[in-house]
Amino acid sequence: MTQADASKDILPRLVVYYQTLHDKSDKPISILPLLQPGISVSHVILAAIHINEDPSAITLNDHAPDHQRNSTLWSELSTLQACGVKVMGMLGGAAKGSYARLDGSDKQFEEYYVPLRDFVRQRNLDGLDLCVEEKMSLSGILRLIDRLKSDFGQDFIITLAPVASAMIDPTKNLSGFSYMDLEAARGSDVAWYNMQFYCGWGDISNTHMYDLMVQMGWSSEKLVVGMITNPETGSGFI
Repeated sequence: MTQADASKDILPRLVVYYQTLHDKSDKPISILPLLQPGISVSHVILAAIHINEDPSAITLNDHAPDHQRNSTLWSELSTLQACGVKVMGMLGGAAKGSYARLDGSDKQFEEYYVPLRDFVRQRNLDGLDLCVEEKMSLSGILRLIDRLKSDFGQDFIITLAPVASAMIDPTKNLSGFSYMDLEAARGSDVAWYNMQFYCGWGDISNTHMYDLMVQMGWSSEKLVVGMITNPETGSGFI
């Protein structure tokens, strides 16, 4: 099965980002209600994984992934996978640094990539969502995608999470590289794009932006419309 085929394996997709892992009293927030009848979640993306200055000090939000507070989390994610839900990790996001560390020399790349690879293997993640919200070179993101494909095989899911405007205008972008150029170079290795239609980067109150993307040549099967689920977390709630 090719990566392109893998991207079409589960349609339609209902992708949920899972980042608020504990409540204000530090009690775990269960992800298992998503398994209730009538909820057809296909993918859960655990956020956010950060590569820090110390290559061995990867964090999941503010703590080490194997911190005791995450024991319930990992158990429940394994339950989701056993029920057929794909569990991915989101690398990066608003906290900068992860991609800058992966965009250096080959030696520096190895230094920071290997612990990430080992973490993905240890936690049996089905894929990675590359949320690049800092400047990164096209060659840098291609190197990362190539290495992930080499290490984890064709069935490993690789997605990216651009702001919606970046799919139309490369200058209205947080990532540095052009997503059009990325798609031309490695489109067969990117399963789909989780587009951010919120916080001023897109408008999904109508379908105008989405329609324009399709008119420009983007495959509708690779465009996942990202929306916020709580108006308190940002603008653009629908």
